[in-house]
Amino acid sequence: MTFRSVFDAAFIRTEFDQAGINTQFIPSIWKYVVQNPNCEWREIPSLPSAAYSLLSSKFKPCTSVVDSVLDSIDQITTKLLIKLQNGASVEAVIMRYDTRLGKYGGKPRLGGPRSTLCISSQVGCKMGCTFCATGSMGFKSNLSTGEIVEQLVHASRLSPIRNVVFMGMGEPLNNYNALVEAIRVMTAFPFQLSPKKITVSTVGIIHAINKLHGDLQNINLAVSLHAPVQDIRCQIMPAARAFPLEKLMNSLAEYQKKSQQKIFIEYIMLDGVNDEEQHAHQLGRLLDTFEVVINLIPFNPIGTLSKFGTSGDEKVTKFQTILRSSYNIRTTVRKQMGQDISGACGQLVINLPNKKPPTLTDIEDLHL
Repeated sequence: MTFRSVFDAAFIRTEFDQAGINTQFIPSIWKYVVQNPNCEWREIPSLPSAAYSLLSSKFKPCTSVVDSVLDSIDQITTKLLIKLQNGASVEAVIMRYDTRLGKYGGKPRLGGPRSTLCISSQVGCKMGCTFCATGSMGFKSNLSTGEIVEQLVHASRLSPIRNVVFMGMGEPLNNYNALVEAIRVMTAFPFQLSPKKITVSTVGIIHAINKLHGDLQNINLAVSLHAPVQDIRCQIMPAARAFPLEKLMNSLAEYQKKSQQKIFIEYIMLDGVNDEEQHAHQLGRLLDTFEVVINLIPFNPIGTLSKFGTSGDEKVTKFQTILRSSYNIRTTVRKQMGQDISGACGQLVINLPNKKPPTLTDIEDLHL
């Protein structure tokens, strides 16, 4: 028999309702499981007797297990290989920061140590971006709500998580219902993450973007734009053919009008493809009427899978300068983390049997 994760929120609420059990017990069950990883259901105090038998017959505290934990040399990044109940695996990455380092506006930063978790939403990905190792896997399956939330459960036992970014394996908006429900769990008791500390990244699934603000308010939207014109987008992101740039920008304009929030723009720098001065000006003009933060991402090589090169530092700096000085767009260059454990942007891939393993590559950790 296949058991469901106790964090599959809609399923456990339905089961409790049908059994006449008060659903208000569910958050306290979640809290106990988070604090007691290997618990037995009967150990949870003060539940109705019907709840114990229901939990035992249909649910597991966690349906996934951490198969391996790999720390980067500098101990800043940790990659978790998580094995699912069906035998498939996904990866999640913890990135640690100290916000007191450096200055903001010429003044010392406030705050202190914090951790961001990069979460996967699918096994593999059907978008096929040519610069991303995950895309080389193809699409295998969607994760359930519980399998998404369990990544946070596992990571929280290694580091206190303040931020969550859906920038791991898969296209989050292609697993829309599970994504929305998982975020609702993460922002409720016992996790209580602030929606403003959660970022959903997408290649631009227009129909889902049109629904997103109505279903999830105050979260951050990040768009993997990666090119300022449609033909280059289609060359490096085959899925872009289904989402024409003009229609995507119209959708983003409507989203921003409703949400009144900045949109994060992710832009991977590919040498000689999208990193010339003309591309910077095209990008600046495209985004001139938006409130955005552009995050320039140095390309992480992915071995024989990739035909691309990494843009030189001078090119990246010039690109950033044009966007800042000519268009007054806040532009950052992503700090690379976890390259030595293949946990950096674009490097997440599960090596499957009977396939030549690529060198791993990619997650996207916005400086939130």
